[in-house]
Amino acid sequence: MSTPRRILVYGVYGAGKSTLAARLADHLGVPWYPVDDLVWQPGWVEVPVAQQRVRIEEVCRRDRWILDGAYHGWRDVPLGRADLVVGLDYPRWRSFWRLLRRTARRLLTREEICNGNRESLGSVLSHDSILVWHLAAFGGVRRRMRAWRADPSMPPVLLFDSPAALDDWLAGLPRG
Repeated sequence: MSTPRRILVYGVYGAGKSTLAARLADHLGVPWYPVDDLVWQPGWVEVPVAQQRVRIEEVCRRDRWILDGAYHGWRDVPLGRADLVVGLDYPRWRSFWRLLRRTARRLLTREEICNGNRESLGSVLSHDSILVWHLAAFGGVRRRMRAWRADPSMPPVLLFDSPAALDDWLAGLPRG
């Protein structure tokens, strides 16, 4: 496989999509477009799905990009242009532990996530909590990634079930 120029990083909340996208961008010299910046406005107001789609289409028309997620309202757009899908197919315990650790850190440090948004104790304890989203989405995300990998009409899909396997693959990628 030649060096990918259009990469979709996919996985459940907390698996490490953004961290991997940043690493890939640095390693390959391909621009990364954080999905959270494209879909959330200040105050955790979601951008309307039609507008999200327009933003994603704009990114995906470019020759080189990395996206760190794909939501149902526009998932077809990056899948239709990607050279490669990198799926973080970690066990539930690993991705949930990462998410829990990251969420606690963000609560303590008041780290900005996107567009001025931050985690709050209220949001973490609510029914819309990212922790709840993880639990609800895990099985569907896993089935979707595995179905993509089995579908010959899809771009190549690499699934990694451990950080060590991912690191080995990254070490073998040529630098951009």
